[in-house]
Amino acid sequence: MGDTAGEVAPGTGDEGERPAEGERPAAGERPAAAPTRDRPWVMRTYSGHSTAKASNQLYRTNLAKGQTGLSIAFDLPTQIGYDPDSPEAAGEVGKVGVPVAHLGHMAQLLDQIPVESMNTSMTINATAGWLLGLYIANAEDRGVDPRVLSGTTQNDIVKEYLSRGTFIFPPLPSRRLTVDTIAYTVRHVPKWNPINVCSYHLQEAGATPHQEVAYALATAIGVLDAVQESGQIPGDGFPSVVGRISFFVNAGVRFVEETCKMRTFTSLWDRVCTERYGVTDPTLRRMRYGVQVNSLGLTEAQPENNVPRIVLEALGVTLSKRARARALQLPAWNEALGLPRPWDQQWSLRIQQILAFESDLLEYGDIFDGSVVIENKTAELAEASWAELADVLALGGAFEAIDELKSRLVRSQADRVRRIETGELQVVGVNCFTETAESPLSPEGPEPGSSAGSAGPAAASILRVDPAVESELRADVEAWRSARDGRAVARALDELRKAAEGTENIMPATIALAHAGGTTGEWAGALREVFGEYRAPTGVGGGVGHRGSEFRAVLSRSKAMAERSGGPPRLLVAKPGLDGHSNGAEQIAVAARDAGFEVVYQGIRLSPAEIAAAARDEDVDVVGVSILSGSHLELVPEIVDRLRAAGVDAPVVVGGIIPPEDAEILMGKGVARVYTPKDFEIGQIMDDMLGLAEVHRSGLVG
Repeated sequence: MGDTAGEVAPGTGDEGERPAEGERPAAGERPAAAPTRDRPWVMRTYSGHSTAKASNQLYRTNLAKGQTGLSIAFDLPTQIGYDPDSPEAAGEVGKVGVPVAHLGHMAQLLDQIPVESMNTSMTINATAGWLLGLYIANAEDRGVDPRVLSGTTQNDIVKEYLSRGTFIFPPLPSRRLTVDTIAYTVRHVPKWNPINVCSYHLQEAGATPHQEVAYALATAIGVLDAVQESGQIPGDGFPSVVGRISFFVNAGVRFVEETCKMRTFTSLWDRVCTERYGVTDPTLRRMRYGVQVNSLGLTEAQPENNVPRIVLEALGVTLSKRARARALQLPAWNEALGLPRPWDQQWSLRIQQILAFESDLLEYGDIFDGSVVIENKTAELAEASWAELADVLALGGAFEAIDELKSRLVRSQADRVRRIETGELQVVGVNCFTETAESPLSPEGPEPGSSAGSAGPAAASILRVDPAVESELRADVEAWRSARDGRAVARALDELRKAAEGTENIMPATIALAHAGGTTGEWAGALREVFGEYRAPTGVGGGVGHRGSEFRAVLSRSKAMAERSGGPPRLLVAKPGLDGHSNGAEQIAVAARDAGFEVVYQGIRLSPAEIAAAARDEDVDVVGVSILSGSHLELVPEIVDRLRAAGVDAPVVVGGIIPPEDAEILMGKGVARVYTPKDFEIGQIMDDMLGLAEVHRSGLVG
């Protein structure tokens, strides 16, 4: 999901004087003035899809409805440095965000939007320098001084290695790119937040509150230490660098604990700024953070329940004035089903507006000051977070401890999933209170054969990207290349490589390439030549061995199968395409090992050809495909075809956010099972896949 802390902060003026409870003005006195209200946070919706022109129309519509900042979602090829006509981009163009391949797309995206006064968040990481370069170049083309631009680039690569998966380069070159964007913006785009240290995806990957705080602080420390070591910022200018660091956090439904977490976060960041970096100006030590409330907790079953969940999660980051978010974006109620429509996003925006403008929240100081419960819980979280931070720093820091942190997150997530399965962690409409009436939000009512608790919204309740978009974008980028000055682009690419190979800041060469007409794929390709690419750890070993009692029956069957046929059932867990959200795949891999499977899991971004080769070489009994990017109709049939062409007759199962009508199509293409978020009982999935493996091993399938 997207993010960013905004430039506009809640008001910090004096609170209005209010009459004591029950007190009325004396006869002849004027009534007391209305209470002073703090300014509300920046309100955003995380959006972008199909094309730059279509996304621009959506942005201008949302701004007209009262949204006060932009939050741009980019598609996966843009995030991972591929142009729309790259083979790696097949099936992914425009699916989870907007494709931006060149300066022309950035101009279309921001058409009629006043960038000189707009606060823009860009959820972009591995290619953050490039998208920022395009944003700056577009402003310059419009005659806007980059010094007035305000907004944020997420630019947090650590959490990409740990949870989200849109990394390209190894950790140290990636950190160097982050350092360069920070050093450049502090001097030339001073109102820009060059990094948004993002704990949001850590919580999605299983982080406990104290892990979320500690790992985010460790990332910020790793980046700031590297800025110091780079020598690009003089010593007296370093406090200003610290003051430009922003954060992006998650807020779950346990909103009391989330309130305490944010109070912990703000106090510990102040401590880091003071003790480690010697920042004396309290305004530069202030924790500036934005929020996307928890999307992991949104359910496919009874999705209307997601609305109160979203409201409660918003309270966790707005109730406490001392720890209030500076920017907030809320997911749509139906994001567990697919891509939200404009109306769905409007509903989420209205929740923010009602909270800010109808309620009295912004009329008071911090309502929790003096609360023994809040103070005790905050102190408890602070102690645990500081101890976890010290442990990470003892391991060398966030960049150096990626493998260990990944294992810890997978272990925490495995425990969370287990507690949902057993009912220890209750989720309304999923593992309790599953009876439901037909939902008026579902145009066709429950889907035939839907499980208890599933409202089964039909296709009309989500937005679908036109399949023609990909071919249109391929033609667009080809036309762009043919119309530009190829020699100027070649010279700009040479300068970019030269900067990357040396110690020169990467941003001037990046902006020059944007002006010359370079593309996203060319920028990333040049840096791939210099820095290479990275394969992140899977961390699946960290969660194995925690389901002995729950999986006793399945494990017994697996052992019996091994004794009968000479080996345990073998499962290939595959992540095709550019989708990097690997939490589900990792949890299936962990659970399958607990259930007695021999698991082959090679991480994210495998091509259909690589998946077919792995299935053939490993002689697997079941092929499990995990896909969350919406490209299932393009990639899964190709995987099935390549498997069969390679002589692999193992059944194929697919998991992801897959609408029922798409599931029927996949079943017609040869997929044996389709699992979606409503299928939360992993034990049942293991039992099901073991049955498929038993049939395959016995030779009855093929």
